[in-house]
Amino acid sequence: MTLSTMPTHLTSRSRRFLLAEWWRSIDQLTLILLLCLLGAGVILSMAASPAATHRLGIGEPFYFLMRHMVFAGLGLCGAIFISLFEPRDARRIGVLALFGAVALMALLPSIGYEVKGAVRWVRLGPFGLQPSEFAKPAFIVFAAWMFAAAKRDESVPAVPIVLAIYGLLIALLITQPDFGQSFLLTLCFAAVFFFAGVSLGWVLVMMGVTVAGAVAAYMALPHVRARVSAFVSPDKADGYQTEKALEAIASGGFFGRGPGEGSVKYDLPDGHTDFIFAVTVEEFGFLISALLVLLIAAFVVRAFSNALRLNDQFCQLATAGLATMIGMQTIINLFVNLNMAPSKGMTLPFISSGGSSILALCFSAGLILAFTRRRPGAYRMS
Repeated sequence: MTLSTMPTHLTSRSRRFLLAEWWRSIDQLTLILLLCLLGAGVILSMAASPAATHRLGIGEPFYFLMRHMVFAGLGLCGAIFISLFEPRDARRIGVLALFGAVALMALLPSIGYEVKGAVRWVRLGPFGLQPSEFAKPAFIVFAAWMFAAAKRDESVPAVPIVLAIYGLLIALLITQPDFGQSFLLTLCFAAVFFFAGVSLGWVLVMMGVTVAGAVAAYMALPHVRARVSAFVSPDKADGYQTEKALEAIASGGFFGRGPGEGSVKYDLPDGHTDFIFAVTVEEFGFLISALLVLLIAAFVVRAFSNALRLNDQFCQLATAGLATMIGMQTIINLFVNLNMAPSKGMTLPFISSGGSSILALCFSAGLILAFTRRRPGAYRMS
């Protein structure tokens, strides 16, 4: 008897069993934190959307809110779907995503479109997809797989393979150009390198390559030089967005001006994306903003806590690497908002508007949920 010919009550019972088994094995705290972050992103998008639409001349004041809700819903469904898979199958999805992202990034000069001088997106109907957002978590999964395989079999040339893929990704990112994603990818790569216990010599080589790459980018890329100059000498450069972000943060104070009462956001071009933290402080105050940061930190710390107790080295490395990516992206975004780092076009994880960013981060969260599910022998005995 096939599944299609089984009695309806048996099929529904099987589905209920699978859902119950998934709920029992999933790390429920991680899922709850993800739901809270996506919910917070929707609420803050509601505050930032009217200003963004007014500035861009869009008639529907909650256009960006509706977009955000669509992508948050799709991202959550995708995260839950990915979390249903066994670690081996989730790893395969991650590796396939890497190949797909690399292929799309290579085709960007032909099929991509330009926004603010950068060609990073491909058009999918009314929406744009940024392949590099998916390349980051996918590369982390690939690197973790290679390093874990080399641990089991020393004949596997993990380091040269991973370095080659890393170099390819950096080359593709620079051609877009996207120095911010290159910087974050390098940090994540270095973290997985460190977690895998690779020799100190390779770590020093990696640090040298990073420094040399940063210097080369500054010397060769005008937009990188302009951003660094704006940060080092703000009085000699156009730091309009940063100035407005600091003004919004200063005017918010401890308790904020109240929902919908912010005014600086109407003059902040990226107030619904890269600088949504500044909008949050202006309207909801330092207290709520600090709680938001703590919520992201709790998600990252929970992922690290689970990774430390896992028995499978691949799951350990992948989970720790993905958590590092989310944590470092948060730190970079906050530093930019507080004028502690040059602007890099980096979103606040799960909070900022941006379809590709939300979908890619939910993809990362789904992988974390899949790798940390409770299975026989998955965790060390406490």
